[in-house]
Amino acid sequence: MTLLRILVLALFPLLAVAQAYPTKPVRMIVPFPAGGPADIFGRALAHGMSTELGQPVIIENIAGVGGVLGVERGVKSAPDGYTLVFNSASPLVIAPFSLSRLPYDIKRDIALITLVVRVPEVLAVHPSLAVGSFAELVTYAKANPGKVNFGSAGAGSITHLAGELLKSEAKIDIVHVPYKGAAPAVNDLLGGQVQMGIFDVPVLLGHIRSGKLKALAVTSASRAATLPEVPATAELKYPNVNSDNWYGLVMPGATPAEIQKRVLGAATTALRSATVKEQFGKVGGVAAPGTPQDYAKFIEAEQAKWGRIVTAIGFKEQN
Repeated sequence: MTLLRILVLALFPLLAVAQAYPTKPVRMIVPFPAGGPADIFGRALAHGMSTELGQPVIIENIAGVGGVLGVERGVKSAPDGYTLVFNSASPLVIAPFSLSRLPYDIKRDIALITLVVRVPEVLAVHPSLAVGSFAELVTYAKANPGKVNFGSAGAGSITHLAGELLKSEAKIDIVHVPYKGAAPAVNDLLGGQVQMGIFDVPVLLGHIRSGKLKALAVTSASRAATLPEVPATAELKYPNVNSDNWYGLVMPGATPAEIQKRVLGAATTALRSATVKEQFGKVGGVAAPGTPQDYAKFIEAEQAKWGRIVTAIGFKEQN
């Protein structure tokens, strides 16, 4: 028997498994509660991927520790392609700097598949704050240090760090008021208990359109399709004030390469479909498929940006 024949026979079972995949339903862990933005985007992706894979992709919500618990459960599952994880910035970008111990090694335990969606955030103020533009807000805050406060969905959240990023780049002193979730923070912003906040566009869109809040800037590289009249921070000469929220797709690190490739293909096709793009667009999201290499570079850039902010404010979570 030739060496080539021996190698082919040895590899045949692995190739057969990869070609057959999937032969049963696939689980996609969303590490946040049902009904939230992550769940909405994850379900839209799962439905699109089900069509491409020929098997149901079933959502399982495992919330806790800012998404870390669900990611840990997912990436420590059997690396057979039947567990996918829908991740956010928190467990891959913020947690490495804010937690004293991370329960997984990002490079060893996690296979990055693709960035899925970007969600622009908008800086909005209560009408009682006498500013009509982003420039006026910066001027007012500089003239009144410590007198402007901003609400967030919680310490260490993107909505918190977005405010800290603004403070750093604009050189202003604004006061953070953390809440237990976006809903109570927005309620107090509507009531004027806090004066400003930076949240996902879909969270504030209705209140902005009704005139209950004033939108001053979209903290992104470009304007949001749902708020075309609101300038982006990039065009206001603050390109580094970019706090897009986003979600991606990962798998256990030891998953065979051929299965990773199959999942990437299914995800990419779904994300490029008119149906998924429309579903994302309804809630302010922009589909952002790419290669695993693109995703790795994106994660690295996000870690550099948010790691600097987390370290500068000395934020640490208990775990």
